Amino acid sequence: MTIITRELLLKKPFNDFRNYPYGFARSGDFSIRESDALTHYGCLITAMLNGEFKPTSQEDIDLLAAAKGEQAPATPVEKAWAKYQARIHRPKVASMYGKGKFADDSLGSSSDTEDDLIVED
Repeated sequence: MTIITRELLLKKPFNDFRNYPYGFARSGDFSIRESDALTHYGCLITAMLNGEFKPTSQEDIDLLAAAKGEQAPATPVEKAWAKYQARIHRPKVASMYGKGKFADDSLGSSSDTEDDLIVED
């Protein structure tokens, strides 16, 4: 079993292929600095949030508190993580072409006979 260290977590690049399949830099949601911060510090933050790594320095403690929402983000890394969390947890919108969360079931039902067109020859 490998011991997880801070240096090991910082060397491993963080990717979220489910929400950002082409990467953070190509998404258009983040600046270059923010995407670099997410790629560099993302594995460390997720390991601390999952309880796999205990924070050892004051920087890690502040980073964990900001990631949990216990304090306002102050550093660029904390702000980038807060922005990432806001982007992946935003509500989904319904499609205008299909049934979705906000689609009205009364529209387009075939039981209405008032609007039927009758053509007589």
